Order: sequence, then C-alpha cells, then structure tokens
Amino acid sequence: MEAANQAATNVDGPDLSKIKRAPIVIALIIGAFVAILNETLLGNAFPDLIKALNVTPSTIQWLSTAYMLVVGVLVPVTAILQEWFTTRQMFIGAMTLFLAGTVIAAVSPGFEVLLVGRVVQALGTGLMLPVMMNTILAIFPPEKRGGAMGLIGLVIMVAPAIGPTVSGLILDQLQWRWLFYLIIPLAAFSIIFATIYMKNVSKITKPKVDILSIVLSTIGFGGVVYGFSKSGDLGWGNPQVYWMVAVGVLGIVIFAVRQLMLKSPVMDMRAFKFPMFSLVTVLMLAMMMTLFSTLTLLPLYLQGPLMLTAFTSGLIMLPGGIVNGMMAPVAGVLFDKFGPRVLVIPGLAIVVVAIYLFTGVDMETTKGYLIMVHILMMIGISLVMMPAQTTALNQLPRALYPHGTAIMNTLQQVAGAIGVALFISIMSNGTKDYLAKSASPTDPLEALRGMIEGLHNAFWAGLCIGILAFVIGLFIRRTKPPEGEEQRQGMGH
Repeated sequence: MEAANQAATNVDGPDLSKIKRAPIVIALIIGAFVAILNETLLGNAFPDLIKALNVTPSTIQWLSTAYMLVVGVLVPVTAILQEWFTTRQMFIGAMTLFLAGTVIAAVSPGFEVLLVGRVVQALGTGLMLPVMMNTILAIFPPEKRGGAMGLIGLVIMVAPAIGPTVSGLILDQLQWRWLFYLIIPLAAFSIIFATIYMKNVSKITKPKVDILSIVLSTIGFGGVVYGFSKSGDLGWGNPQVYWMVAVGVLGIVIFAVRQLMLKSPVMDMRAFKFPMFSLVTVLMLAMMMTLFSTLTLLPLYLQGPLMLTAFTSGLIMLPGGIVNGMMAPVAGVLFDKFGPRVLVIPGLAIVVVAIYLFTGVDMETTKGYLIMVHILMMIGISLVMMPAQTTALNQLPRALYPHGTAIMNTLQQVAGAIGVALFISIMSNGTKDYLAKSASPTDPLEALRGMIEGLHNAFWAGLCIGILAFVIGLFIRRTKPPEGEEQRQGMGH
C-alpha cells in the first residue's frame, strides 16, 4: 500500500499542478454527453423499434440490457487498464470504439446487427465513464470536487433532458436510423477535441494482468444480468434463469475472493474497508435499479395506454430533465458547503414520494400530472446521485481511486441492467395475468388495461426498492481522505 501511495504522490506532484483543468473537463463532458444522449435517444424509440423490427418488448430490451451488461463486465477491467495506458489513449480509444458502434447500428439491416452495434458502443462507454470519474478525482482536490461533479452533472443531465424530445421529433419525421446518424458527427467531434486538449493524469505502472480474474468477472456479472434478462421471456421458475443467476453469483464471489489474494488485483476490494464507500455503493445499487426502471417504463406507458406519439412523450419528460440538469451544479455547491446529509436524505424522500405517485397512473391520467411527478422525481435524483458518489470516493486514498470508480460504475451498470430486466418482467407478467383472467383477452382495450395493471405492479416494486434506499441513506455522513492523503492532495493542486 505504501508503494502505491508513493506512486500516487508522484502523480500528485508538479505535473498535475501545471495542468489546465478546463480543457480536460470540457473534453470529458463532450464524451459523456454524446454517450448519454445516445442512450436516452434510444429509450424513447423502443415502441417504434418493436414495430419496425417486428420483435417483442422482452427482445427489444436487449438493446438496453446488452449495452449495460457489456459496460458492467468491462468496467472492472478499466481500473487495471488505466495503469497500462495513458488517459489520452484510454479516452480517445474509447470514443473511437463508440463511434464505430454507432456506424454499425446506423447501417444495420435488422435487430441482430443493431445489437452488435450497441455492444461495440458499450465497449467504448465502458472504457470512457471510469476514465472520466478518475480524471476528475485526480485533477480536483476534495474540497472542490462537489462543484466539479456538479458542473459535469449540469452538462450530462442536459442529454437525458433533450434526448427523448429530440428522439420523438426524429421518429415522427424520419426513421429510427437517424437516431444514430445524429450521434456520428458528435462522436467524431469529441475525438478531435480530445486529441487536441486531453492530457495524461494517470500513473503508468503496467501491473501484471490476471486473466482468470477477467474471466471470473465476465462470467459473474454477465451471468447475473443475463439470468435476470431472460426472466421476462422464460419466467422466474425456468431452470435457465435461476441457474444463470446462481452461476453468476458464484462467479462474483470467487472473483472477489481472488482479488483479495492478488498482489495486483484487477479490482481492489480493499475499497470496501472504508465504511461510507460500502454504504453508498449499496445505496447507488438501489437508486440505479429504480432510475433505469422508471426511465424504461415511462415511455412504454406514454406511448402504450396513453397512445401518445414519441415526440409528445419526449416533451412530457423534457421539463424534468431540464430541472435535473439545473439542479446538478446547485447540489454540487451545497455539497461542498454542507456535506451530503442535507441533500441525500431529502432527495431520497422525494424519490419515494414520486414513485408512489406513479403507482396510481391509468388511462385517464393527465399530461400535467405526469410532468409534475417526473419533475419531482428528477429533483430527488439530482440531490442524491452526484453528492452520494462524491461522498463515497472522497473517503478513499488516491491509490484506490481507479478501483473505487471501477467498483461503483460496475455495480451501477449491473444494477441498472437488472432493474430494466426485472421491471419489464414484472410488467409483462402482470399484463399476462390480467389477460388470462379477462373475459375478452383479445380486445385491444383490455390489452391496454392489462398493461396498466403490469405497470402498477412494476411501480410498486420500484417503491419498495426506493424505501430501502431511503433507509440506507439515513446513515450517510461527510467523508474526507485518510490522514496524510488530504495534505498531499492539497499540495498537488
């Protein structure tokens, strides 16, 4: 550990103090904006894609689940990759992969090739997101990180805000391929900008790579997500579902034990020795499951039972997204001044109330009601996400930054993928159960009522997870780096 900390001290020296932060932050923001915009553009397109590609909702969710699965499997490896390759190499390589995946998706003749394009995009995103977090931790001291995270939050929250509306406009006027054509020039610009302005902030130590660990993490995280994803098609009682989940859990356990035995672990589990990091990691798991499920269910509800166009459903989600973006820098400044408790606990309470209000939606629910509830939920999320993550990472010593960000990003992506699969499965099963009891299951109106029933079940499940997150959030506290780290970080900047 001392050697690792000494290496961290070298990185914290004169080189970092001379670096201009602004161009690096802008390069990171552009990359994150492009990746997140792409994700939110596609979410609103699921109802259109189901018709255009002639597939079921359980199949189409693989465009989202496979994306998160690949990101979740890849992120553990990024901690060690960042010790082999420079920040510039990692970021530009990641965005190049993302661009290649976007081109494949844009020209795909059918669902299978589109899925391949999404997987290649995910390879890029999985490499880029941890690099972004680790770079912010490296170039900003703890007392300024809240503001920096808030600034990044402002810009990257604009993407989910405008994504559904832009997507709806494109889908109403053009075809789904234009969702990817739009991203191509943005991704290319991100690569050009990063080539000019991105600087190296990481220490290249080239540790030994444990191939078995990579295999175990792939089997572990992949198995869990795949098992949950198949539950929508096969049902929870199917052996393929519970065996895949069981194999995945076993893989994760063996992977974790192996990391504790290695001199140069792929993912350093010592981060969990820091109590607030562990607490916030569990909190973020619950939040990501809730967030991803709501963002997936809402467009299906708006364009299904309410029979709205993709553009109108995008407009309904726009105000909440804008409020979320505007709240991010405010939350960052308040976090630096007051710490996490005054933000995270009220934020979680707001999220719980918003999900509860979603449990009552039906075919008569007004657009105004949905806009207000969505705004409420986005306010809550903006008060929780960045402050909680910054709290967790601030407690770690510098040598564990890449591993802390890798752990958090991996588990968030896996939780998101499980959330989408779980809630789509609950919705589908609720719909099937309703129609099985219906006197006229072939009636289109009954099908819509069945979907409402399924949505209610899914939102109630989301409420339970939201309440769990609130209880965990009651224990959050302000953190600071271990003794000696704080002084060194202050000198480095």
